[in-house]
Amino acid sequence: MFFTIPTLMTWTRILAIPLIVGVFYAPFAPESRNLIAALMFIVFAATDWLDGFLARRLNQTSSFGAFLDPVADKFLVCASLLVLVHLQRADVFVALIIIGREIAISALREWMAQIGASKSVAVHMIGKVKTTVQMVAIPFLLFDGVLFGAIDTRLWGQILIWAAAVLTVWSMVYYLQKAIPEIRSRVKH
Repeated sequence: MFFTIPTLMTWTRILAIPLIVGVFYAPFAPESRNLIAALMFIVFAATDWLDGFLARRLNQTSSFGAFLDPVADKFLVCASLLVLVHLQRADVFVALIIIGREIAISALREWMAQIGASKSVAVHMIGKVKTTVQMVAIPFLLFDGVLFGAIDTRLWGQILIWAAAVLTVWSMVYYLQKAIPEIRSRVKH
């Protein structure tokens, strides 16, 4: 089911990456670039919720869609973080924490699935909170201005991206704690 409506929406998140990066090379005023990139990120990030909703509603869920959805999310977040590091709006340490966790937990989930223990590392609320915080922080940092004449998005983006980094470590520790009993039982055999 490569070409269902939900899967096509998931593909748009991957296709959005060069568009968001490209905005910063376009011949626009910096404020315009920031606004366009932030709005694009918000629209494309919203497809994460919408594609899942439509897949269930239209009965178009598939194992390929279940695989592609988190991959698209991780690509979008990682690419945006790299842009923010390049623009000196996010600390490289934060990007390393978030990107490193995504790689480590993806690998852990793949291994746990291979040994038939994927339920022990199923998505948990702490991971969802982490994702929500970073999905608010990133467009704030892309916008990099004052919103509604009162909200300093760089300040709040910095606070939120560091909060996301803390939640990232916390969620990684949580998933590892869930996996350790399974790992120990496999190592003994």
